[in-house]
Amino acid sequence: MSLGPTSLGSQIAWDDTILPFQLDLSDIRGRVARLDGTLDRILAQHDYPDAIEALVAEMALLTALIGQTIKLRWKLSLQVRGDGPARLIATDYFGPSKEGEPAWIRAYASYDKDRLDPKADPFTQIGKGYFAILIDQGRDMVPYQGITPIAGNALSDCAETYFAQSEQLPTRFALSFAKMPDAAGRLGWRAGGVMLQHMPAASPLAHGGGSGEDGLLTARDIMDDGDRENWNRANILLDTVDASELIGPRVQPTDLLVRLFHEDQPRVFDPQGVSFGCTCSADKVQQSLSIYSAKDIGHMTTDDGIVTADCQFCGAHYEFDPRTLGFEAVEGGSDGN
Repeated sequence: MSLGPTSLGSQIAWDDTILPFQLDLSDIRGRVARLDGTLDRILAQHDYPDAIEALVAEMALLTALIGQTIKLRWKLSLQVRGDGPARLIATDYFGPSKEGEPAWIRAYASYDKDRLDPKADPFTQIGKGYFAILIDQGRDMVPYQGITPIAGNALSDCAETYFAQSEQLPTRFALSFAKMPDAAGRLGWRAGGVMLQHMPAASPLAHGGGSGEDGLLTARDIMDDGDRENWNRANILLDTVDASELIGPRVQPTDLLVRLFHEDQPRVFDPQGVSFGCTCSADKVQQSLSIYSAKDIGHMTTDDGIVTADCQFCGAHYEFDPRTLGFEAVEGGSDGN
């Protein structure tokens, strides 16, 4: 539906939602995302330093914006690996199992606390490395993987470079995230963002290298002059958005689209709910250990005679009888908690 100033209004609770849209007069599509309780739940599973929390928050928001396009039951993963103190930021987006259900997001980070600089920009803590997107389409399907080098000054810059370089899709993100007090004065995470993407039919391949860092492609390298004019205008309009409009909650995403892009006739589609979720289980842990011999399992066994495992995403703790593990297991069942 095309939007007017009073369209939809407050009929939808926008917390933890992703709203797809397109600009009918500019061949541009996009999403508006809000992560509130979901982001709080993600970060509550861990006790990260401020810099790592900021990186995880930005990565989770990117994951929500990108993941909304995958099909039911598919899984999208984002990973950033670097040689700095922030070694790994990993997120997963699980597409809904059926229409009308929320998608799930989870995230975790691996870092060297002793090397972190609390005064430095969080992005600089990654160092040199790569940004990767992986899509798992399910059983009997070959997973897709795309990788680009770490580039720019933020994780959103890395994602924009990925889409230009690997997908030849001009892409732009505007993100904001912060701890904010609720009505009772309790601090909680709120995050919001907009993703713009030029329709692929209007994105010819560039030749001879790009204008970005180390010759990587950028949006202007993969559009003709007519498309570039529309794209530049949409980007200039997006530059006028401020953090409070992105995060909310006072500004509805529909109202934001009208304010920014009313001349390009924004059209919205059904919003997608999102929540924190994890797919770990005792059976999956047991299966992952099935490749080990009894000798290997012995090395994993504690002085109390059990094998333990903790989920890096949700913190779930599992305990097993070592005799039930590995390809030489002699007893069935597990003591997973």
